[in-house]
Amino acid sequence: MSLKEERRRNTAFEGGEVEESMPNISAARIVLASVLLAGVASPALAFDWKAHDGDTVSFLANNNPWSQALLSYKDEFTKLTGITLKVDSYQEQQMRQRLVTVLNSKSDEVDVFMTLASREGQQFAASGWYADLSAYTQKDVAPDYDFAGISPALVKAATFGGKLTSVPLNLEGPLLYYRTDIFQKCGIAKPATLDDVKAAAKKISECESGVSPITSRGLKAALAYTFSNVLHNMGAQYVVDGKSALCSPAGQKAIGYYGELLKDYGPPGSSNYSFYQISALYRAGRAAMAFESSNELRTIMEGGERLKDTDVIPLPAGEAGSVPTAIGWGLSVSANSANKDAAWYFIQWASSPEMQKRLAIQGVAAPRASVSDDPEYKKWIAEAPVRASWQSALNVLATKGSSEVGYPIVANPESRDYIGQAVQDVLLGQRPVAEACAAADAALDGLIVRK
Repeated sequence: MSLKEERRRNTAFEGGEVEESMPNISAARIVLASVLLAGVASPALAFDWKAHDGDTVSFLANNNPWSQALLSYKDEFTKLTGITLKVDSYQEQQMRQRLVTVLNSKSDEVDVFMTLASREGQQFAASGWYADLSAYTQKDVAPDYDFAGISPALVKAATFGGKLTSVPLNLEGPLLYYRTDIFQKCGIAKPATLDDVKAAAKKISECESGVSPITSRGLKAALAYTFSNVLHNMGAQYVVDGKSALCSPAGQKAIGYYGELLKDYGPPGSSNYSFYQISALYRAGRAAMAFESSNELRTIMEGGERLKDTDVIPLPAGEAGSVPTAIGWGLSVSANSANKDAAWYFIQWASSPEMQKRLAIQGVAAPRASVSDDPEYKKWIAEAPVRASWQSALNVLATKGSSEVGYPIVANPESRDYIGQAVQDVLLGQRPVAEACAAADAALDGLIVRK
């Protein structure tokens, strides 16, 4: 008998429909059976992974390390649930363009999609594009799911107007990956400050030909993720007293530092770099330092060449100390989905303790504290020093991190373009810092009053 049939039979006992479904059982035996079932009821009988057998769920994915790792197990999801998973995967910018088109048209062609609450959360919530997942986390949940075990801070960041808009999938933030062998050869100590990073880049440019001293994001739409860490470490904020503060003294210093670092010591074409190019360059041994997402450990360590010559640390301190960026991707259900219940089963499977542990062992940090205590995960960490450094850096992100990436407004995605343009102006030598940030501030003030 299938679990689904067993649940139906149990419902017949409890709902008083026994005479129709089981006419040969005496009343006394019915009472006895009811008592016994009440005494041994199991949460497993209250949840059926096959409840949506035969359904199809469409998933729009960003082709990043999380989705790459998860989708290698997608056949397991179909076998477990009977649900067909239809996947469309794109690079990040293309994924967002397609997603906005679908959601804005109120189409039901996408059921589940990846989202960054720190980026588009307010915008999508205000537009009514997210289904509210709050009730789902309290009912129809597998016994071992443990929603309460997911980072409360990330859950809070994904909640707008009392509605849970996504379920956190990972914890991430930009970290500094650096080549210990090159640092040793050039006589450079582990950087302790932002000034040390720039000094190290200068020394590497003189000591080690054939490698870029440092690489980080220069693509206009992508660089706010890494730049925000520099901005906060230097004591700047995006908004002060309701006005854009990019041109504050600390803000100007951050723009100058970041833009000039990549202009003077980054690889050619840095203005077009996002995580794809950065990870590939560092993995290939063509960069001595890479300031990129903790999520990229899996990609950077692919092939094993960097396992023994890399250390990972949070971005070193600036005048305001260390204020790392800490965010997480989430899975959301479209408000226009016709398959919300089945979509929730996919989200539940993808964000389960078991799946998040599997992905953590591939270098995608879990938003569940319990994963770090798992014996299998501990064994994986112990196999390479860089993994222990990575975990230590993640602990700093989890305890000190800020999720402010771009302006904390509905138009956050648009604000990132103006931040990116200001930094690019300096990176490309097109404008001095003061002129670049002044132009950005004027446009950003218009976004802020738009609410």
